[in-house]
Amino acid sequence: MVSATLSQQSDAETAAPSASAAADTLSYPGRTGATALELLLEADPSAEVTGEGENAFVTAINGRAADDSKNEFWSLSVDGEPAQVGAGSLETEDGQEITWTIDTF
Repeated sequence: MVSATLSQQSDAETAAPSASAAADTLSYPGRTGATALELLLEADPSAEVTGEGENAFVTAINGRAADDSKNEFWSLSVDGEPAQVGAGSLETEDGQEITWTIDTF
């Protein structure tokens, strides 16, 4: 089981971790042998994903869908750095922190 932390960020400050359905951030620890996508689906079985494996694209986490009209997407980072591959390809390791954040393009 994955222990995840949810938080919602405002423009002025970062709120305390929350289990809000509208959370804009989800973090969880990496686990050697598991992909970021596998761990996401353990942390949030209701996460919405199009495609699968290497071609998976996350569109909603904990009921918070990325809003195409606002150019939003769920951004994936590892230890604070943007991921260089997609969630289905990203092999995580023990000790890493995997974070999903609503971002814009």
